[in-house]
Amino acid sequence: MSEFTIPLRTPLFRGKRRLRIALVGMPNAGKSTLFKAVSSTSPHTGELAGTHRVYGECTVQIGLDEASVIDLPSIESLYHLAQDDLVTLKYLLWGDERPPVSVHEPDRPPAPFARPDLIIQVVDATSLESHLELTLELSQLGRPMVIALNMMDAAWEKGLHINVKALSRMLGMPLVPTVALMGQGISELFTTAVAAAREAACPLPQPPSKHISDSLQRLSQALDRPAIHAAFHAPHPLLLTRFAAGDSYFQDELRQHFPELLPELEQLRSEAERKLPRPLEEELHADRHHRAATLFEAGTRMGAPHEGRGWRYWLDELFLHPQWGLIGSVAVFAAVLFVVFEVSARLDSMTAARLIEALAGWQPHSTGGVVGRAVADGLIGLIGIVVPYMIPLVLLLVALEEAGVMQRIAFVVDRGFHQVGLHGGVAVPFLTGLGCNVPAISAAAKVTSGQERIIASVLITFVPCSARSAIILALAGKYLGGAGVFAIFALTIIVVAVMGRLLARRRREFGPGQVQEIPPYALPRWRALFSETWARTKDILTIVTPLLVGGSVVLALLNHVGADTAINTLLTPITSWWLGLPAVLGVPILFGILRKELSLLMIYQALGTFEIGALLDKVQIMTFLLFLTFYIPCISTFAVMLKTIGRREALISVSLSVGVALLVSGVVRLLLEGARLFAA
Repeated sequence: MSEFTIPLRTPLFRGKRRLRIALVGMPNAGKSTLFKAVSSTSPHTGELAGTHRVYGECTVQIGLDEASVIDLPSIESLYHLAQDDLVTLKYLLWGDERPPVSVHEPDRPPAPFARPDLIIQVVDATSLESHLELTLELSQLGRPMVIALNMMDAAWEKGLHINVKALSRMLGMPLVPTVALMGQGISELFTTAVAAAREAACPLPQPPSKHISDSLQRLSQALDRPAIHAAFHAPHPLLLTRFAAGDSYFQDELRQHFPELLPELEQLRSEAERKLPRPLEEELHADRHHRAATLFEAGTRMGAPHEGRGWRYWLDELFLHPQWGLIGSVAVFAAVLFVVFEVSARLDSMTAARLIEALAGWQPHSTGGVVGRAVADGLIGLIGIVVPYMIPLVLLLVALEEAGVMQRIAFVVDRGFHQVGLHGGVAVPFLTGLGCNVPAISAAAKVTSGQERIIASVLITFVPCSARSAIILALAGKYLGGAGVFAIFALTIIVVAVMGRLLARRRREFGPGQVQEIPPYALPRWRALFSETWARTKDILTIVTPLLVGGSVVLALLNHVGADTAINTLLTPITSWWLGLPAVLGVPILFGILRKELSLLMIYQALGTFEIGALLDKVQIMTFLLFLTFYIPCISTFAVMLKTIGRREALISVSLSVGVALLVSGVVRLLLEGARLFAA
């Protein structure tokens, strides 16, 4: 395998050096949509001190760096703020610190965390001109800034073409086109933000026009005192324009802390105003409006709507749109099911099924022969997992990832997975679980960590793999009809959702949010396709094979020495008393820990017939299928869980699996029998 080096950019923003990024924007710019797209599964929310304005805060992973992202309440301007909006400005200036001018205030600091290292202004690209006025105001804060040009798709629909490079050059800050609702540009936005923070590059100064600056020169000199700057902890241009515009907060603070200077400052402001054609406040506002309009005209042009659209645009509409994206996800889900139930079934009939048929006549009676047959059965079971079900499914999913489709599905379903403490990145492992839980858990371990890894691994064991699905289709399809099959799969979805919510409540320490990259569409590369498929399935050879063969030998020896009767007797409280099944089904249930298809074969052997409908009624068949669906998937799954989440959590998962299987199947049995008695 070829080696390559990734340059490490320092300093790394992690731990105590974690970045603080504030999301700022006018109402309806998409700021909260952007925050939700990158937030953790349990973001912290609160109110800015003394207000009812809600903020959100969470840690977000950005490559090797981490950032604390704060979603601040929307704000239209930094001038003449109402009390609720003034608290937002105070946070941007001071964070959780108390500058000397505010020590007398009764309220606590605006928020319980430090001021931001960087500001991301989220801008509605369709109304760029009005948002640029706020940009000019924010640039006076003296912090690194990045502008998220959001809703770029809507701007294109209106025929608005924005020269991003030209605007960036004029403002002295990066601009990144985004469509937050569809996840586009978000990865580049936060990567750019980290780079801007690392370079500590503040926006270019955006002073008022020359005639205003000249009139304010003496006032600026009078305000430029170390004592004033030490008291306010605010950039000089901000103090100057706020006082010049008659901002009540800054004027009151100067009156309280520098009463001896206020008469002189007010006189200088009056002198500056007399040199201008309009009141100073109106002149400053008109000047900001004019400069924003000039920037807008220099950096944009109107053109034909829908220019440049192609098949990539329409595919993104299918896979990334908040509503249509779900349809695209369902289409991919249907393709996965087709591979599992059509392609894989055919491959199974050509591989493992033929081997089973070839060995059907070999029924050894000696101990050595029984061991040999058990080894052969274990290897056939391995082939039956890998060749028909695992390899085609993993190949398909890797191809979809290489094409850029799965990353889009992960973004669309991300918010739904948040409800169970997971990110959308686990969508691929969950789909893999429809074929086999073993590579699904291995894949989940690569995209999760900590508590999320445990939750994902536990929930994947409840996803019906191809083996369990085959039994459901074989028995429920024949004896319970389409409604029975649908009911079992629907109940599976309900159990996964409920278990996820319960686990999310129990395990509240979740990892950081994730900036999901939406890569461009591309044709899969064969070399990468096969390499990644091998990486995701190699655990079968190293972990699963010895356990599958060893488990097969142990159970075969138990059967050989006549322990099956003892096993059935031991399991009677479960099979007969609680599940209402014949006691002879105890051994098939136990053999299910090797591979679920063995359970189906052994049902026929235990009952002595392939027409089990003659010996089991519909309630018993439903009960048995539900138990097998939620019961420990197989020993292979348990082995991979030992490696990925550790012995303790793996044993808890097994206990949970058995408990859920007993609870769900037993309760459904009681409900169905009660309904049958009521109907009679």
